[in-house]
Amino acid sequence: MSGRHPFNKLTKAFSPERRRRIDGMKRELLAEMPLHQLRRARALTQQDMAKILKVNQSAVSKLEQRADMYVSSLRSYIEAVGGQLKIVAEFPEGEIAITKFSDAGEGRRPLTE
Repeated sequence: MSGRHPFNKLTKAFSPERRRRIDGMKRELLAEMPLHQLRRARALTQQDMAKILKVNQSAVSKLEQRADMYVSSLRSYIEAVGGQLKIVAEFPEGEIAITKFSDAGEGRRPLTE
């Protein structure tokens, strides 16, 4: 036996309260995740991403390290890992989805800019 067990089997014997706490921690961890960790969580390599995005691996590496990037580049990356980018502004009164970026894909700039 390899010693590997699915997480849901390991937590099956936990109390409902403990499972709720674990679920809460899991949601918190997933709420903020750097791009490289998101890619790894989706079982993708930088080379996989490069093929999907039609760029070289070094462009993927540079994108993952950037603190500031084009919305179109971020959207391409998120779509490549199977997600959909949504931009939401938070105010004391509530949240507002920013939809102007929904058609920003036309004339996208390269990921390496």
